[in-house]
Amino acid sequence: MDAIFKAFRNSLVFVLFGSLFLSGCAYRLGTPSRSIPGGYKQISVPIFRNRTQETGIEVGFTNNLIQEFQRSRIARVVDNSLSEVSVIGEITSVQYLPGAKRTAGDSSAFYLPNGTVLASEYRILLTVTVKVVRQADGTELWSGGFSGERTYQAPLVTLAGVNSVNPLYNLSARRQNIDVMATDLMAEAHDRITENF
Repeated sequence: MDAIFKAFRNSLVFVLFGSLFLSGCAYRLGTPSRSIPGGYKQISVPIFRNRTQETGIEVGFTNNLIQEFQRSRIARVVDNSLSEVSVIGEITSVQYLPGAKRTAGDSSAFYLPNGTVLASEYRILLTVTVKVVRQADGTELWSGGFSGERTYQAPLVTLAGVNSVNPLYNLSARRQNIDVMATDLMAEAHDRITENF
């Protein structure tokens, strides 16, 4: 009885795997087919232009977009002189807006002098444009705009002599949030560039 059950189980497994193998031409695992507009396979990603006062952030955006293309293998990132198309990016604006505020009358800010108002968080608003340009004639094949928003806690002021505002924290928090936004926005840019072509 045990031998009959094992034979039945083995034949059932064989039939299931065989049917999956034979139906393989009709069913594909993974993501749908993606490509660069025009079907190009060799791209370059020059360093992004940075139109903002926030120096150095263009490197993170450029590197994140390159990593997305290297990860997906939709196109090979090569030197500009060897590429068929260029993916050109530009950081157009970065804004820092104060969010929630603390005033001298709040129970959590009783130590502040009268009339004092402090921002307890900041919002970062960032916009980027990306376009795909054919190298041979400069034709723009695709373009899109991307915007992101993140909030971070402001440096807190407590009793004098115990704690003070740390300007390095503020710069570090800004940069960390911009780096996260670069990763998210460039993943979205990659997906939008390569869909439906």
